[in-house]
Amino acid sequence: MKFPFHKVAASENETAELAKEFSLMLDLRDVVLLNGDLGTGKTFFVKHVGRKLGIENVSSPSFAIINEYHNKKKIVHFDFYRIKKVEELYDIGFEDYLNAGDSIIFIEWANLFPEILPKRNYRINFNFVNNSSREITISKNE
Repeated sequence: MKFPFHKVAASENETAELAKEFSLMLDLRDVVLLNGDLGTGKTFFVKHVGRKLGIENVSSPSFAIINEYHNKKKIVHFDFYRIKKVEELYDIGFEDYLNAGDSIIFIEWANLFPEILPKRNYRINFNFVNNSSREITISKNE
């Protein structure tokens, strides 16, 4: 996969295959920022990255704000959607997760608090094309 990457995924299967391909690039300390409207496939994408890493129980952290998963690699999965102010993220130890270096970090709705995000990241944007298709762009920022 070369960056910037762009694809119109015509089905959930194509999105799942893209997630599996992307998972092969990931290593500990990587931060993946996911942005897009509700229902565009952010959690679906993380779920399929997780499956490739041997994790079957990935779910949306919308209400919990953070979920952790362990198998071949540890995944920390944040959802900023319900966060009202950046101090809430500091209170739950966001910086500690970033500095630990023992996991791959996914952040849904990352665009809501850009001021606390690391400069080194993958940024994935999801946009509706129609009911079954999504435009997916991935960039790598070093």
